[in-house]
Formats: sequence, structure tokens, C-alpha cells
Amino acid sequence: MSKNKTVGAESVALMMKNHVPVSVIDYEREMHKNYEDEIFKCVEANTSKYKGNFYIVVLRKRERLLPNVYRNFFLARKSCPTPTYDQIVYKYHRQEEIVEFLWVVPDNETCVVFVQDALRIDPAERELLGFILDFNDGTLDNLCKKLNNEE
Repeated sequence: MSKNKTVGAESVALMMKNHVPVSVIDYEREMHKNYEDEIFKCVEANTSKYKGNFYIVVLRKRERLLPNVYRNFFLARKSCPTPTYDQIVYKYHRQEEIVEFLWVVPDNETCVVFVQDALRIDPAERELLGFILDFNDGTLDNLCKKLNNEE
């Protein structure tokens, strides 16, 4: 038998354990151990594809059959994407060679909980609350339109 467990085996083992829920921040830190490396790989893979600035979009998808397993997909595109759930957006500035973080929108359930508990949100999670509120009131949509030179 292999020493390496499959994702499915790990998922089932975690669901069977009685574990204490972790904060959104702790959960995100664990999920993003290699996150920055993946961002820079995406930039490197796409600098020859796009002549000017471009956007890196990270989509977080839950595995349908493994409800506690998420995967991140790193995509590049010329235009700024429309804000949606489970999305993180960066802008790569070619001339300066920097990656600018624009926004993060978590899943719908997290958005609802944050808005309902807005006054009790931990100070470490207030920035995320700000992005959720900006998503809900259309501020992120307006930013997207501005970055895409739309009216």
C-alpha cells in the first residue's frame, strides 16, 4: 500500500474526525501555502501571450464529491473579469513587473454570514468584509468597468 494518500482518502479522514472549526483567515493561510508560487508561474507563462498589462484570476472550486476539498485555478486574461463568488483578481503591470491585488470575493455563504455579522467581524477579517460589501453594492463592478475602459 502506498504511503501517499489520495485526496479522497484525506477528505474522508477529515470528515470522520471531530475537529474544531478554524477561522476563515487560518483556513485561507493553510490553503495558500504554494499560492504565491502559482501566481508567479501564471505570470511567467503568460507574459509572452499578452503584450501589455493583464489580469490573473484565481477561481476556487469545491470538489462536487468531496465537499471539504477545494482547488484553485490560476488563469490569465487581457480584460478585467466581472466580479463573482469564489474569485480573487490581480493585475500584472508589465512595465513595473509587479502584481497588484485588486479584490477577493469568497463563496456566497461566507458573504451572507459576513454581512449578517458585520458588526462582530474580527478586525483581522475586516478587509474581507470590505470586499464583500463592495461586491454587494456594485463598487467592484464599477472598478471592473473602469479598468476595462467601459462606460
